[in-house]
Amino acid sequence: MKVKEIMERAGTTQTGRAVAYIKDALDEMNISSETHITTQRMDINENQRFYDVPNDCLKVVDIRCKSHNNEDSKYRSIPRSIYEPTIVDEDGN
Repeated sequence: MKVKEIMERAGTTQTGRAVAYIKDALDEMNISSETHITTQRMDINENQRFYDVPNDCLKVVDIRCKSHNNEDSKYRSIPRSIYEPTIVDEDGN
């Protein structure tokens, strides 16, 4: 769809304002929908606390674990900690 068609549908004749609105709409859509998402699967090991994150990782969206807080062996998201932990870290990290 061309800018002229959008302007006709919106009922405006100001090209600059229409282009600004279109750019704002594209920015809003970009914020609300994540793009370029890849899934990385890693095995967890007993007594291992820290894991290496891939170098190309920019943001961790979700971490799921099988049989976490449930009995039916389904993958569930692990809740994110918002506050500093009150228990002292024995590893010093």
